[in-house]
Amino acid sequence: MGRALEISGLRAGYGKITVLWDVDLHADDGELVTIIGANGAGKTTLLRTISGLVQARAGSMSAFGATSLLGLSAARIVRSGIGHVPEGRQLFPLMTVRENLESGAEYLSRAKPNAARNRKLVFDLFPRLAERGAQLAGTLSGGERQMLAIGRALMSDPRLLLVDEPSLGLSPALSLTVFRALRQINAEGVTVVLVEQNVQQSLRIADRAYVLENGEVVKEGSGRELLGDPGVRAAYLSL
Repeated sequence: MGRALEISGLRAGYGKITVLWDVDLHADDGELVTIIGANGAGKTTLLRTISGLVQARAGSMSAFGATSLLGLSAARIVRSGIGHVPEGRQLFPLMTVRENLESGAEYLSRAKPNAARNRKLVFDLFPRLAERGAQLAGTLSGGERQMLAIGRALMSDPRLLLVDEPSLGLSPALSLTVFRALRQINAEGVTVVLVEQNVQQSLRIADRAYVLENGEVVKEGSGRELLGDPGVRAAYLSL
């Protein structure tokens, strides 16, 4: 089994503030890896650094066994096969559902040959998007917007998908729909790195998981191990 993502000694931040301190983690091909932690722990910064929206200050990052991500633009990282579903969805509100989806593949030569296959996967996962293809994204419900954000990222034909807080603001029923979709995406062979506040559900679907505190990894293990860890249960599950 190869490594879809390998990070060692990673430091990153904003201006004079360092948010991530010597982070080490990895995701093997085909894994679903969850990262949990309190607000402000650095989870979103970590995903933004992997996808090139924040530049690393130290350490190493590589994808798919060989490709160094250090210094690459966000566009180059997407072209390498890494998709990012950002916190807050960040859709094009005045474009239709279908136009938002097509924007995920429009400028990616590696994604265009598989556009029909990926579109079918998106509509199989989220039939509601097929029904609302001509609807403006800005008029969708919160759950529909999250489906669309995931769908747009899938249209880039990713080998590695970064997903930031997909259940934020969703009802429990819609959250379960999103988690089931992530499991299915992972079953299709896409490695998934998930940042999520719903600790219980995210650990249930994770092959492995990391706990991030104050920009540092303080625990790692299988999803099941961390779900049963007394410290994790006390800190994040109120148990």
